[in-house]
Amino acid sequence: MDENKLKEQVLAVMEDHKIGSLATVKDKKPHSRYMTFYNKDFTLFTPTDKDTYKAEEIDENPNVHVLLGYTGEGYDDAFIEFQGKATIRDDQETKDAFWHDSLKHYFDSATDPSYILLELKPKTIRLMNKGDHTPYEISFD
Repeated sequence: MDENKLKEQVLAVMEDHKIGSLATVKDKKPHSRYMTFYNKDFTLFTPTDKDTYKAEEIDENPNVHVLLGYTGEGYDDAFIEFQGKATIRDDQETKDAFWHDSLKHYFDSATDPSYILLELKPKTIRLMNKGDHTPYEISFD
């Protein structure tokens, strides 16, 4: 698959699917949970509380893995495997950019000091289950 087409298809999965699995590392073992993801180009952002295990785990080891997109339809039901590094973002500009009313269940407002975002920068993204020759991989340096 041509690289531009691959990037288009990966971004389409990222735009069309907001719920996925985030794995962090705890005691040298994977620890996964479902999260809501938003993207800006190929970087993922996910809101969370600063006092969570995932924030603690990312402080200790920033390596993350995300599965995003599979809906159980079977063949040609594209999804991505995202490997990257996470950074905790608590600057107001980022918090404002990804704030939405559904977060009011967890936080008072975009200025709530408990509200943070995890910024996930990709190292590799693999497009899976999309055609006969998957996986297709994009590397980021």
